[in-house]
Amino acid sequence: RSIAGEFGLQIKTLIMVGGLLWALELIDIPLGGSLNAFGIRPRDPQGLWGILFAPFLHGDLLHLLSNTVPFVVLSWLIMLSATEDWLAVTVLAALVGGLGTWLFGQSGSVHIGASGVIFGYFGFLLARGYFERSFVAIALSVLVTFLYGGLIFGVLPGQPGISWEGHLFGFVGGILAAKLMSKPRRKSSDLDF
Repeated sequence: RSIAGEFGLQIKTLIMVGGLLWALELIDIPLGGSLNAFGIRPRDPQGLWGILFAPFLHGDLLHLLSNTVPFVVLSWLIMLSATEDWLAVTVLAALVGGLGTWLFGQSGSVHIGASGVIFGYFGFLLARGYFERSFVAIALSVLVTFLYGGLIFGVLPGQPGISWEGHLFGFVGGILAAKLMSKPRRKSSDLDF
């Protein structure tokens, strides 16, 4: 694929996924938020389905808006390497984040939102610099730390109604993705510049 073709694919992907998130929330508003019942319900066997659905569901438009910008920015930073990387990181962050939330989340709660996946992107971009040790990966890690470093506090319990479990395990999923997807470490004399 050409650079223009790759960039076009990235834009289309972000518009399609972002559009899906917004369309589902706009459908859910007249339904009174009833789609949110399909979120992750910890240790409820039916709540396992939420691992697939929760990233697409949001409590309200403000919740979705607060997730949209970091979703787009961090997604695109992952896509800079390859659009396929974004898909792999998304799946791994959603699975690890969702399963961790299902196992360790508070009983009787319902977890929804794309923030677990966003924290996976954050973890991936931070850890990729460490695992790959290439100039580009390290530069992206520094950029992400500058732009979104404050996110790290979202993995700690504290704010009621915020799924710190989803954030924590999504972050772990992103680090795992960075480890699994990184190119082998090079000798220090072979760093990319």
